[in-house]
Amino acid sequence: MPDLEKVVGADAEPVSAIDVEAIKKQYDSESRFRSPHDWTGIMINVLAVAMSCFHLYTAANGLLMEMWQRSIHLCFVLVLVFLLYPMGKKAPNDRIPWYDYVLAILGAFATLYMVFQFHAMLDRAGMPSVLDLSVGCLGILLVLEATRRVSNPVLPIIAIFFLFYCYFGRYMPALFQHRGYNFYRIINHMYLGTEGVFGTPLSVSATFVFMFVLFGTIIEQTGLGKYIIDLSMALAGWSAGGPAKVAVVSSGIMGTISGSSVANVCTTGMFTIPLMKSVGYQPHFAGAVEAVASTGGQIMPPVMGAAAFIMAQTMGVPYLDVALAAVVPALLYYIAVIVQVHFEATRLGLVGLPRDRLPKLKALILEKGHLLLPLAGIIYFLVTGYTPLKAAYYGILLTIVTSYVKRDTWLTPAKLWEGLVSGARSSLGVACACATVGVVIGTATLTGLGLKLAHAIVTLAGGSLLLTLFFTMFASILLGMGLPTTANFIVTSTMAAPALIQLGIPDMAAYMFVLYFGIAADLTPPVALAAYAGAGIAGSDPIKTGITACKLALAGFLVPYIYAYNPILVLENFEAFEFTQAAITAIIGVFLLGMATIGFFKAQVNWLFRVLALGGALGLMIPGWKSDLAGLVILALIWYFQTEKEKKAILA
Repeated sequence: MPDLEKVVGADAEPVSAIDVEAIKKQYDSESRFRSPHDWTGIMINVLAVAMSCFHLYTAANGLLMEMWQRSIHLCFVLVLVFLLYPMGKKAPNDRIPWYDYVLAILGAFATLYMVFQFHAMLDRAGMPSVLDLSVGCLGILLVLEATRRVSNPVLPIIAIFFLFYCYFGRYMPALFQHRGYNFYRIINHMYLGTEGVFGTPLSVSATFVFMFVLFGTIIEQTGLGKYIIDLSMALAGWSAGGPAKVAVVSSGIMGTISGSSVANVCTTGMFTIPLMKSVGYQPHFAGAVEAVASTGGQIMPPVMGAAAFIMAQTMGVPYLDVALAAVVPALLYYIAVIVQVHFEATRLGLVGLPRDRLPKLKALILEKGHLLLPLAGIIYFLVTGYTPLKAAYYGILLTIVTSYVKRDTWLTPAKLWEGLVSGARSSLGVACACATVGVVIGTATLTGLGLKLAHAIVTLAGGSLLLTLFFTMFASILLGMGLPTTANFIVTSTMAAPALIQLGIPDMAAYMFVLYFGIAADLTPPVALAAYAGAGIAGSDPIKTGITACKLALAGFLVPYIYAYNPILVLENFEAFEFTQAAITAIIGVFLLGMATIGFFKAQVNWLFRVLALGGALGLMIPGWKSDLAGLVILALIWYFQTEKEKKAILA
């Protein structure tokens, strides 16, 4: 990281005084793994590298048969989870107890059984043997336990509820009733085929997602994280409230690679939050800015988060279509955050950092500009028609090659080894969530629950699109409080998105809607993990930080409603003129939204004008020339009165 004392002076809060690792482990369950220092630690690292090498090999030479690819992927996942993650708080962290070795061996057996016996099971034509069913039952239990360890009990409890629903369907209320299935049918459907645990989510985890996670961990070893912060400092550090803009830019870029809100907060926040505080931002505001910027990385192309790959697979469209559709909504999100931090800086009279203390842009580009080539390469590969799997693979190769342009960015064998280890470890949470949420999807395909729920939501909303959107938003945020983003998206896309589609919303807009609000759960109290991680680094009140984060991310709460009503913003029914008009007026609307939330533009904005600004923002975001005209009139009105108010303040 850049030298904090050199940038902002000796009075800055030292980064070393913040126990970032402790904060990360408190709010990011995937970081709570044990770290044995004896031979077992070496063994775990060797297994992690083997997992990464397996995926590199299949990406280069072609994927294995579906069930083999997914089973071997899950085999690595279960073994590593049971060796890395303790059973509970009282379990040892410095060594591996005997029962975890047993669980790891059972995990390997239950998954590799599917590799060696898959053809034999096909020959049995849906009539599984007792051993098949026993292995299936064991496999489901191990997946649920692994998911509990790496995340929390919420997702396994949801999966267990759905398993009971499959069995006791005949006793359910009429709206959700089905004939019920016996134990053999449930296990056969959920584990012994490609509908449940080994379904589409695990397929995406075993291919695209793992490779992009690996790309992120390897490129990080070249020093890209430090370089992005340096570059952001050079670009925005000099402007009013520059450190907050640095946080927005750097965290947004890093978020596209890491895909984890909390991990991104802890990575870039350890520098940007003390920096923001040092120039006058309140601690809760600094923590909220970092949380909002880091969370938005999951909706920012080109990489986005794991859920975006699953969206593409679910819709049956190329990933590039999803990435392109996400561009305008993501830009609106980040423009809204930058506008608000700028208004907050001018309200407080905060100035930028002295240019002589900032990195020089030209020098940065000449010294380490090559570190950005792999990101540009990923975009090129996706645009020119490569699959996401191949794009990530060639991105990794490009990272290795370009690292040798300068001596201090070399991917030495030690750094490459660390990148391979980190890639495997970072993929475990997503993989477990995908395997477990496969049970939810399996339930939907077995019982028809998805259509039943869609009908129930539409009925409850009385056929109203607005109410249906509101109920879907509420469900997405509620689920997101206990589920990782990927699992949250899969559940809501299976259960809630069909209701939106049933009311005529295009597929892309419907799935993007649930994606946005699943991600927003990281910012929404009472379980706002990204905001709480930012509060931990900033030393601020977690709830106050979470509320401030919600205010800063208000565009993220409004934009999904806008493209639900005006899907041209996600490139549905694309017409160049209409799209340009909608995008421009939405950006102006975001400007008004910043005035409404911060309450400042040239001078303090009173409550009447703040309410008018909010109305104008909505008018500009909602499609239609009448609402756009009303929004522009309100903007002109506020601009005039605030300019006059500023002149009077200067004369006084």
